[in-house]
Amino acid sequence: MGPEDELLIPPLNFAMVDKGVYRSGYPNTKNLPFLHKLRLRSIVYLCPEPYPEANVEFMEKNGITLFHFGIEGNKEPFVDIPGNVIREALKVLLDKKNHPVLIHCNKGKHRTGCLVGCLRKVQNWSLTSIFDEYRRFAGAKVRMLDQQFIELFDISTFKQTGRTLRFRVAS
Repeated sequence: MGPEDELLIPPLNFAMVDKGVYRSGYPNTKNLPFLHKLRLRSIVYLCPEPYPEANVEFMEKNGITLFHFGIEGNKEPFVDIPGNVIREALKVLLDKKNHPVLIHCNKGKHRTGCLVGCLRKVQNWSLTSIFDEYRRFAGAKVRMLDQQFIELFDISTFKQTGRTLRFRVAS
């Protein structure tokens, strides 16, 4: 059995968000052959903990850039997702030079769901559709604070021109 016969195992909660944009839970070493097939250029990592050495080695070997945005989970009553950090992560997602890109947190539910939800707002999705997608990945662990964050997130510094999303500097 050669490398071409290797079993490909996607990370937990893996899905395509848009062309060149993927989401998932935390990839472990058994997921790396699958990720290799995606020919990733970037990874947007949303947890505060340092990236594991095996994942760092995989990225270095494959020329993948890590964008580390250490966000705590949005759990009541004292932790909020910082809007400015989500804004910076969105800039990375909207820059096609970073594609293909994988967004992930621990389980691919809450922090990833918030970032994807904010991307969907920039893409002019309805809140109903955004929340449906968020709930599909969050399952029984839906957080009202996450949905409130997405609803109130200000996208005025982002503009859409056709299918190409661009960042516009606020004047």
